[in-house]
Amino acid sequence: MEPGAVRLPLWAGRTVALLGIVLIALNMRIAVTGISPITTQIGRDIPLNSVVLGLIGAVPPIAFALMGLTAGRIARRIGLERFQLISIGVMVAGHLLRALAPNVAVLIAGTLLALLSCGVTNVLLPPLVKRYFPDRIGLMTSVYAFIMATGATLPALFAAPVADAAGWRVSLGTWAALAAVAAAPWLILVARERRERAAALVADEAVLIDLPEHRLAAPIWRSPLAWKLAAIVSASAFNTYVLFAWLPEISRQQAGSSAVEAGVMLSIFALIGAPTALISPLIVGRARNVSWYLLLGVALFLAGYLGLLLAPAPLTWLWASLLGVAPLLFPASLTLVNLRTRGHDGSVALSAFSQGVGYAVGAIGPFAIGIVHDLTGGWTVPIVVMIAVSALCVIPAIGLSRRSFLEDELAATLPSSR
Repeated sequence: MEPGAVRLPLWAGRTVALLGIVLIALNMRIAVTGISPITTQIGRDIPLNSVVLGLIGAVPPIAFALMGLTAGRIARRIGLERFQLISIGVMVAGHLLRALAPNVAVLIAGTLLALLSCGVTNVLLPPLVKRYFPDRIGLMTSVYAFIMATGATLPALFAAPVADAAGWRVSLGTWAALAAVAAAPWLILVARERRERAAALVADEAVLIDLPEHRLAAPIWRSPLAWKLAAIVSASAFNTYVLFAWLPEISRQQAGSSAVEAGVMLSIFALIGAPTALISPLIVGRARNVSWYLLLGVALFLAGYLGLLLAPAPLTWLWASLLGVAPLLFPASLTLVNLRTRGHDGSVALSAFSQGVGYAVGAIGPFAIGIVHDLTGGWTVPIVVMIAVSALCVIPAIGLSRRSFLEDELAATLPSSR
C-alpha cells in the first residue's frame, strides 16, 4: 500500500478509472496477436512472404522500446489521462488502417501505429494505477496484467472464424471497435481532470486521486534502482521474445518433436503465463523482500534451458512449462515500479525507463539468437547464451532486496546531499 494513502473500498469514487484500466488492458496485446491467425486469408489479397511476416513480428518490441524511451516525457507534459486517450485514438486508427490496407506498406504502417499506442499504455498503466489506486497497487496490477494476458488470446479464438465468415478486413476492423469502446471511460476521466484543474479539490477526492508530488531531482539514469529494474525487464523481454520466435524450432531440433508437438510446446509456454501474471503482483505487493521471488523467476529460466540442453526429451512439456512461468519477472517489475517510487512523476519515469531499456534489449533477442544459431549450426550455443543472459539477473535481483525509492536515490546524487 502506498505510504500516506487511505485504504478505501475498491469502487469508492473510482469506478470509471477501474473500467478504463480494465478495457485498455484488454486491448493491449491484440495488435500483437491479431494478424498471425489470419495470414492465410490476408495473403490472398496482399502477398505475405517470410520477410514481411518477420518484419511484422519484429515491430512489437521495437515500438514498445521507442515509446518506453519517449512516452514518459510526453505524459509529464500533457497529463496521464489525456495521453492515454490520445493513444487509444491512435490504436483505433492503426486497426482501421490495417483493415483497409491495400498493400503491405499500409498494413505494416497500421501495425506500427497500433503497437506504438500499446507501447504508450505499457508505460502509463503503472502510474495510472498509482494515481487512482494507491491503496490497491498489488491487486490492480494483478487485474490488468491478467486481463492483458487474456486479451492476447482473443485473436486466436475469434480472428479466423470472423475472417472465414466475413473476410479478413472485418476481422481486423473488429479490434478497432473494441479499442473505441475503451475510449469512453477515458473521455470521462479527461473531462473530470479539466474540471478539477479549474476548481479546488475537496478533501475526500484528494485522497482518491492525488498523492504528494515528489519531483525528480536528477536524471533517472543516475539511479541504481532504475538500472536494476531495467535489467530484470530486459532479461524477461529478451527470453520471452526469443522463445516466442524460436521455441518450436528448438523443440524440433533438440527434442525431435513433430511440427504439431512443437506448436503445443509454444502454446504451453504462452498460456501458462496468464495465471502467473495474476498472482505475481499480489505476492510482490505483500513481500518484505522481493529478491526471493525474482530469483525464482531466474531459476525457472535456468532450469528450463538446462532441461532443453541436457535432457530435452521426453520432458519437453515440463521445460516449456518452467519457461512459461519464468516471465513472472515482468509483472513483478510492473508492481515494483509503483512500490519503489513516491509520486506520479517517479512512477512515470521509472516505468518508461525500465520498459524502454527492457524492450530495446528484447527487440534484439530473436535476431541475435538466430545469428548465433546460424553461425554454430545448432542450438547448444544459443541455449548457453540464454542461460548466461538469465544468470546475469541474479545480481540485480539480489540488489532489489533493499527497499529504496527512486526519488531518494536521485536526490542523493546531488552535490548538496553529500
